[in-house]
Order: sequence, then C-alpha cells, then structure tokens
Amino acid sequence: MIREFKTFIAVAREGTFTGAGRQLGLTQSAVSAQIRRLEEHLGVALFDRTAKSADLNVHGREMLPQAEALVGMADQMVSMAGAGRVSGLLRVGAIASVQQDLLVRALSTFRADYPDVRVRIVPGVSLNLLGHVDSGEVDLAVMLRPPFALPPELGWQPLLREPMVLAVPRALPQASWRQLLATQPFIRYDRSSFGGRLVDGFLKKQRLSVREAMELDELDAIANLVREGLGVALMPHTRQLSTRGLRLLDLGEPSFRREIGVIARVPFDSAPLTAQLVNSLAAAAA
Repeated sequence: MIREFKTFIAVAREGTFTGAGRQLGLTQSAVSAQIRRLEEHLGVALFDRTAKSADLNVHGREMLPQAEALVGMADQMVSMAGAGRVSGLLRVGAIASVQQDLLVRALSTFRADYPDVRVRIVPGVSLNLLGHVDSGEVDLAVMLRPPFALPPELGWQPLLREPMVLAVPRALPQASWRQLLATQPFIRYDRSSFGGRLVDGFLKKQRLSVREAMELDELDAIANLVREGLGVALMPHTRQLSTRGLRLLDLGEPSFRREIGVIARVPFDSAPLTAQLVNSLAAAAA
C-alpha cells in the first residue's frame, strides 16, 4: 500500500485530487481509485470531500504523520537495498495471447538480469488492462492498441503487428474469402474487445453480411471451433497459431492488422524496472 500512502500524502498537501494528480503524474480518476483502496483497507474515510476540495477529516489528520513516517521508512529501505541487488515487485498486465509466447521470451531475458525482482502477471482484456494502468494497479500492460487517443499521462510503444486472416477448416472446399464469409457460419471475435472492433470495422468497410454463429474473445478457442468445422473466423495470424486443421486465407488488406504494444506511464524511464521490461519485450518481438 506504499503507493496509496504516497498518494494520500499528496492529496493532503495539495488539497485536491486534481492537484495531487498533477504532482504524481496521475489522472484524477487514478488518484480517486487509490484513495478509495486505502480507505477501504483502513476502514475509515480520510477526507471531507466537496466538488472543489478534499480536506483531511479527523481520521486523516491522525493518519498523516504515520503515513509520512511509513513512506519515509520505505524510501530509506529502497535506498539501502539499492547498494546491492535490485529487488521489488513488477506488476504486468497482459492479454491472453501474449502470455503464451512474447511475454515468456521477454521475461526469460528480464529475469536473467533481475533475478530478485518478483513479477506478478495480471490477466485481462485490453480495455480492462488500460484501466488498471491508469489507476496504478499495474505498472505496465501488454495489450492491443486502443482505437482512441490515450490520456497524456500514458504512453504507447508498439511491439508486433499481426495480419488478420480468414481461418477456415482445412476440409472446406476451395472458394474466395468473400464467398466463404457470405455462406459459412461466422465465429465472431468478441466485438466488445479492441480486436473485435477491428473485425467489425472490416466487415462494415467491405459491406459484408455474415451468418452469425458464435462470439467469443479467446483466440485459441476460436481456432479450435474452426478446426471442428463449426464455421469460419476473422482472426490474427499470431506466431503461436498452429495451422493444424486450418487454412489461413490472405485478405489482401495490409492495413487490416492487430497491433500489440505496451502502455505505461510516461516517461517510461522514470520507472527503471518498467523501462527494462519494455526493452526486453521489444527485443523478444524483433
């Protein structure tokens, strides 16, 4: 909870969540989320909130000196540890498809250089992981590029660009991808996900109507459903995708691709461990 105590001290000094956010490089919603977690952990409210200010209440005034002492002690421990090997906890959000290959190779390199750093993987879909980075619940997230602009506090570094293809059962008779999409049951990449939004945009751009059969977000499951002959699917051609039982048809659309990258607070090098893992991810993706 050291991060939350630091945020509590900043709000107490600045008098507003917005002012504390400017000092810490956090959005107002991230500050609010951290204070809410701290108050839930302590079991008491710490501030009297108004539309324009956050004033310490009696519990907050009692807690402030203790919080300052706790944070000071933690900073001193970090300084002492800095004389030896680097340690600590790095919290990494990751979508399912990168956990099986890209993240494994990146962590192999990272752990060789930082064996005393613990890494906690937080799974999730891209939209949820973006929220976790914004609120400070994870240090970085490996996810799909959002289809909207990021807040200025967050930065994006691309890692992989995966072409989207039409996956069809290998036993299906030869036909054009347009004909197959029009005639075969369609297994849809969940349209609430960033990847699913890409698929939906492609179908609308091509003015294609499909025969909806199923909708899900797990890529391995989508591929297995196609292998079983239950339909066809627009999906990314990932490094780990096995072509067993599948034919992958090129769509002739170079711009129709899924981009995977890292989102973290900027500048990345303000958090050395985060920056090192980003470097390891970039090397693994090359």
